Amino acid sequence: MSEPVAVAAASSPRVPLIRVAGVTKKFGGVQALRGVNLEVLPGEVHALLGENGAGKSTLIKILSGVHTYDEGSIEIAGQKVAFESPAKSREAGVAVVYQDLSLVESLSVGANLMLGREPRTRLGFVKQRELMAQVGAFLREHNIPLDPRVHVDSLPFAYRQMTEICKALMGDVRVLILDEPTSALTGGEEQILFDAIRTVTARGVGVIYVTHRLNEVFRISQRVTVFRDGANAGHFATADTDMKQLVAAIVGPRHAAMQARQETTTGTPAQSAAEQTAPQSTLDAPVLSLSNVSNARLRNVNFAVRKGEVHGLAGLIGSGRTEILQTIFGLLPIDAGAIELDGQPLAARRPGDAIQRGIALVPEDRHLQGLVLDHSIERNLTLPRLPQFSRGGWLRAQAAAQQARTAMKQLSVKAPDASTQVKFLSGGNQQKVVFAKWNHPRPKVLLLDEPTVGVDVGAREEIYGVVRDAARAGTGVVVVSSDLDELLRLCDRISIVVDGSIVRTVERAQLRTAEELHHLIQLPRPTEELAT
Repeated sequence: MSEPVAVAAASSPRVPLIRVAGVTKKFGGVQALRGVNLEVLPGEVHALLGENGAGKSTLIKILSGVHTYDEGSIEIAGQKVAFESPAKSREAGVAVVYQDLSLVESLSVGANLMLGREPRTRLGFVKQRELMAQVGAFLREHNIPLDPRVHVDSLPFAYRQMTEICKALMGDVRVLILDEPTSALTGGEEQILFDAIRTVTARGVGVIYVTHRLNEVFRISQRVTVFRDGANAGHFATADTDMKQLVAAIVGPRHAAMQARQETTTGTPAQSAAEQTAPQSTLDAPVLSLSNVSNARLRNVNFAVRKGEVHGLAGLIGSGRTEILQTIFGLLPIDAGAIELDGQPLAARRPGDAIQRGIALVPEDRHLQGLVLDHSIERNLTLPRLPQFSRGGWLRAQAAAQQARTAMKQLSVKAPDASTQVKFLSGGNQQKVVFAKWNHPRPKVLLLDEPTVGVDVGAREEIYGVVRDAARAGTGVVVVSSDLDELLRLCDRISIVVDGSIVRTVERAQLRTAEELHHLIQLPRPTEELAT
């Protein structure tokens, strides 16, 4: 089968703000970039797409001065550049917001945004009042819901991400590079970000927008460049392309096989995940139920998950979605109410209690909470199951190694072998290792917090397959996701979380679009619930 032919974007008489021509980069024996080309016009949002390992991150690090390129040329506003350091890149007006945040968590939002350019007195003291006033004015101008006085370490991950983006926007920027900027943002926060991007592009700033959420491409970008295996796989005018064409360019020859597998496993869009996976009799029995559960973050949460069901939790950042999962898993205490698992009380005072009862959690931040990056795949898979692989206080190394190999095969983890350190894996493969920790024995309840953050198109499809397999085997799955399209695609039912409470639950069949779900999230509480 021949590969898709890219639709050429219309040429423009404007001089590109940034031009990358024939750039190559080699690391040892690995050719990371193979003569890539990219042009960004002033005031343009240019989406850069590709699977993990396609070369996007390498190009970003070259543009930011972390790496130098081997051959080719890079121009900014017609001037050839070759940045020797990140400082030189910043001097040229290039600002990068990476997935891995670079905030000083012990400082306030305002101090982080003005770090290195604080207003000072003649004696060198920081003018705190003036600093906070400048930051506050910027946040109000862009309608960004951040308090400049709040310390970063007290913020949820998504608001830290927004702080990082604001730090870049406040600088003297000519080229802004955003790497997965909405990975933990919901629809409302996405819109705030997009409005801020439009504000800076109106000043002539060029934006390179890297994302795995393809629906965002059509909302924010004017043109698209796709990388595959370190080379260009297509240039597109956003208005002249569609989702199918972009996926075909990103995935390449695997696209047809992926489509066939998706149609086989998901059926028609109108089918719910449960209808595809488990007999109706199993769906009638709740495997997990919460009755009037309250604590410092939750208020009278009532919630039930059936065997073989994929149940979504939708809400704004800080609504309590993650805290519901943390409470079930024993990370947060229960002050009132009750949780039952298979009809029996669940008193999980710590995660070990929940794991022992058959509850598993895939956390939002896999690097901080889900993996030990310096350990091997095998060790990461063994850690939550040490009693299973121990005898007389000694680790049964052969059994652990065999289990790791089996799990890697089942979840298609791409790595040389199970001894590979997790830090060397792509984001998608790291996430599959987090899932694999709970694959044997299969849990009764699987809690997923933003399960595809930073995961490319191909790996995302594989993770969806893992979720469906778990439901098909009778596991009750609870999914928290800021990607509303993802919830619609995966879930049988979706509960709306507002201010630590579940205010309504809807069947998937009642929702046609992500916009309808976003509208429900924005609605006030039903009158009868407000009265109580």
